[in-house]
Amino acid sequence: MKDKLHRTVVDLAKPYRVTSGKKFALKDFATDADGGLRKDDRTDELLAQGVQLISDLQERLYADDQWSLLLIFQAMDAAGKDGTIKHVMSGINPAGCQVTSFKQPSSLELDHDFLWRSNVALPQRGRIGIFNRSYYEETLVVRVHPPVLKAEKIPPALIGKDLWQDRFEDINAFERHLVRNGTVILKFFLHLSKGEQKKRFLARLDEPTKNWKFSAADLKERKLWDDYQTAYEETIAATATPHAPWYIVPADHKWYTRLVVAGAVVQVLDELDLKFPKVSREQRKALREARRQLL
Repeated sequence: MKDKLHRTVVDLAKPYRVTSGKKFALKDFATDADGGLRKDDRTDELLAQGVQLISDLQERLYADDQWSLLLIFQAMDAAGKDGTIKHVMSGINPAGCQVTSFKQPSSLELDHDFLWRSNVALPQRGRIGIFNRSYYEETLVVRVHPPVLKAEKIPPALIGKDLWQDRFEDINAFERHLVRNGTVILKFFLHLSKGEQKKRFLARLDEPTKNWKFSAADLKERKLWDDYQTAYEETIAATATPHAPWYIVPADHKWYTRLVVAGAVVQVLDELDLKFPKVSREQRKALREARRQLL
């Protein structure tokens, strides 16, 4: 039986789950939602419970060695991807988890198809893989910055008006393939307001310990805010499916962002009904013999 805290953690994520792009619009999801909660000892306890549940479930995932879990994080600058990953995954055994941050592609990566570098970073069975940005940059940054597409050296004859729709279809097929082979996929868009981004940028400028986080490029990207919102909306609408859902996570309150992500991870791992491997009669006999020798 799940206790009340367990159920509360799981229920937090449900309102933000998107499994179909029909009638989807970002404006329908508030960036400052808090689930009717406020930051206090109770919410700290909820996050601690979520972290512990993920830790326990990850141990079963590792021992079961059949499923893998892929968590994809996408967001505008300063939305809190790094902090969310750090806090929500703080209880995970590093041996069972890998984080990949996708930066500007290398020359080697540009000489392959746009899914190649993500493919080689996928988690093994029994492990959790975390993508800090992902192949979705190919329908976001690349779309907002056309010169990036040119650098990919795609034959001009293959670049037409249906390019983005083609990429959505490729991504959906790729994710369907992964799911059919035992990789569970959760995709998180940390939905930040432009006003809150401004506050966080100013904090990076005003606090010496945060200066290193600020880049002049952040301001250039901020000027393209509306273009990015359109790209995100169309990307999510085209790639939200029951087998690889998106979560539109309110990101104006970092503490609530972390609770929602934790709830989503706990829910999907719960649904796998993970169990530790059963020990056979022969194995139990060998264990008894090992114990006898040790004594």
